Amino acid sequence: MAARKAEKSTAAYDRLRAALKTGQLDNVYIFYGEETYLRERYLEEIREKLIPAGFEDFNFHRLSGKNLTVEELSETVEAMPMMAEHTLVTVTDMDVFKLEESQRTALIALLDDFPEYCTLIFVYDIVAYKRDGKMKKLTAALDRSVQEVEFTQQDRDQLLRWVRRRFAAVGHDIDSATADHLLFTCGTLMTDLVPEIEKIGAYAKGQNVTIADINAVADPVLDAKIFDMTNKITAGEYDDAACVLGDLLRMQTEPIAILAAIGKELRRLYTARMALDAGKDRFWLKQLWNMRSDYPAKLLMQAARRVDHNWCRRAVKQCQVLDRRMKSEKNINSEAELKLFLMELAGSR
Repeated sequence: MAARKAEKSTAAYDRLRAALKTGQLDNVYIFYGEETYLRERYLEEIREKLIPAGFEDFNFHRLSGKNLTVEELSETVEAMPMMAEHTLVTVTDMDVFKLEESQRTALIALLDDFPEYCTLIFVYDIVAYKRDGKMKKLTAALDRSVQEVEFTQQDRDQLLRWVRRRFAAVGHDIDSATADHLLFTCGTLMTDLVPEIEKIGAYAKGQNVTIADINAVADPVLDAKIFDMTNKITAGEYDDAACVLGDLLRMQTEPIAILAAIGKELRRLYTARMALDAGKDRFWLKQLWNMRSDYPAKLLMQAARRVDHNWCRRAVKQCQVLDRRMKSEKNINSEAELKLFLMELAGSR
């Protein structure tokens, strides 16, 4: 099921790229997904392809989906282009599956008789796009007339090429191993990586960006911070681990979110220990956790060598017990419990 969905998403994305190259764009699109950097890039490319420079005010219409009626949308869509061949209309956060029945009927009619000179793009930014299979008529109309494009995180090879281009633009080079550390530290969303690359590029003194440059100025994602904390515990650096937890709490990170991330990291560490015990390598661990590269698997294996099977098992169990307590007990001091849990992990180590 997940594989078919991924294939469908990739096919839609490839079709959009091909349409931009040939200029044969479809009339109606739905853009959604977590990779907003790519979404905005393609929106800009479509605008440049369809609307002549200087005529944006006449032919490029941006609408907010909040309180927008289909009648208002139809009026904008049907407006003829001025001194151009096409118009472009974007509608942000209009949840078409939450429209009243009469509005859904009007939308279906618009999609079935859509003007050839207009390209309409429904953009889902804050509102999540989720189909409602019970609305068969609307779903069928979308299947007939709309191209849905999900902008997902890119695979490792695509990201590495993009990271190198971004660093080259600010006068630096980066090798694959260092780029893997960047993706591990800052996450794999291009949207989040852009400001981090700019900071690192401004800080780095040498031609080649180093891991030290990244660690000096980059803002790690939560998973990277949690790995740092658990890694310090396995290394016996308890004070440093407590400092990481303190920083997260001072940043007002929700304790339940911290615990969830700790739980995930402890489970990964446990599987890394089991891999070592069974003679498996980091590539097995990479496949097990569907990692983009073997870099985090290598770090996990290194950490797992410092703990035994029983420590990992106890740590996972303790985390599960605390998770149930934090979710079920009233008036529990979550921050204090997290600190106590960290001390217990260190003590059992």
